[in-house]
Amino acid sequence: MASGLVSQGKGAIETVISVDAMGGDLGPSMVVAGVALAARALPNASFILHGDEPELMRLLGKTAGLNARCTVCHAPRVVAMNEKPSHVMRNGAGTSMWSSIESVREGKAKVAVSCGNTGALMALSMIRLRKLPGVNRPAIACLWPSRNAGGFNVMLDVGADVKADPEDLLQYAIMGASYARNGLALERPRIGVLNVGTEEHKGRAELKVALDLISAASETGGFDCVGFVEGGDIPSDRVDVIVTDGFTGNIALKTGEGTASLIRQFLRESFSATWMSKALALLSIRALRRLQARMDPRRVNGGVFLGLNGTVVKSHGSADATGVAAALQLAHRLAQSGFQEGLAARLAPATPAPAQAGETA
Repeated sequence: MASGLVSQGKGAIETVISVDAMGGDLGPSMVVAGVALAARALPNASFILHGDEPELMRLLGKTAGLNARCTVCHAPRVVAMNEKPSHVMRNGAGTSMWSSIESVREGKAKVAVSCGNTGALMALSMIRLRKLPGVNRPAIACLWPSRNAGGFNVMLDVGADVKADPEDLLQYAIMGASYARNGLALERPRIGVLNVGTEEHKGRAELKVALDLISAASETGGFDCVGFVEGGDIPSDRVDVIVTDGFTGNIALKTGEGTASLIRQFLRESFSATWMSKALALLSIRALRRLQARMDPRRVNGGVFLGLNGTVVKSHGSADATGVAAALQLAHRLAQSGFQEGLAARLAPATPAPAQAGETA
């Protein structure tokens, strides 16, 4: 059975990425446009596109050479954005989302990427890929723009499950640390537990238990525990990985995205209000472009499902070609790093084990 990694000779390894080409709000044309951008940036990647074969072949034919990098797997049905996960679990066979996950399960691809329904994607991923041994609740991890040297922090869970026991939060810390090592190249990530204050006496009792578990596991887990962190620390340089339950994490994520969008709107309105402000905008064009680039959510597009027997990346449903390409590049980076294998090795026992020689997860 194929492993999703194919030798290209001269030491190069090709990563095969499975793509749900029909998921998302903007349709397959935007997904294929994102694949075209990613293909230019990733010379050692190939893609399996799942969806309506005639439509996908037509779209691939618009970009010279893209057909040679892509294989189309026909899937006649699409998971709608408003479908209930329970319904998709029972009736998802034959959809592009199901088919894309199946390619990872069968070893044909190393990682799957979808812009589709988040709840359905997690449900299908869990029933087709199954959870890693010892994992109670998988998590979705996202990259958050921050003042750290690498420009991002990791936060999880941001919506896979609204609940999390102390033991779940410990697993999130272990998985988040592995993601930070591979996604952000941090040798010893700093872990913080999101709370209503940094003082030890604040917060729910289960958060205090979780903090004790995470602190005790820090040495064997290869990370540092910085204690409780607040909402204002999420984009700070005090921490690298923020651990929380999916209810709180998803609200924080959506609030951050909405605030960034509001600031961009305010800036546009302010700089277009008068002729003088327009002139100032022209004089500040380089600084404004730098600010826009740092606040652009497309460059951090892609939430990673952690705790499964396979890597799945969830792109924003409204992602344009640039956003889709960013999610594909993230998937490629994780696949090339051996992230999934290292994570499975760390989560195999009930508590974290020391890294093996050469292991980065």
